[in-house]
Amino acid sequence: MTQLQLALTESQLQSLRERAKSLGISVEQLASALVADFTAHQADDFQQAAARILAKNAELYKRLA
Repeated sequence: MTQLQLALTESQLQSLRERAKSLGISVEQLASALVADFTAHQADDFQQAAARILAKNAELYKRLA
């Protein structure tokens, strides 16, 4: 596993600590879960946007082909 060092403000770190504590996990586990969730949703968001654009412009693409 690769390690990443990250600079946070005191308030950001405190918020992460509080949230992690409320979930019963470490700050590191919370940060890792947040990154995993963000990257997964970014891929989903892109796929949805691409599908919407392709469907919207399907007739145009047929005429240009």
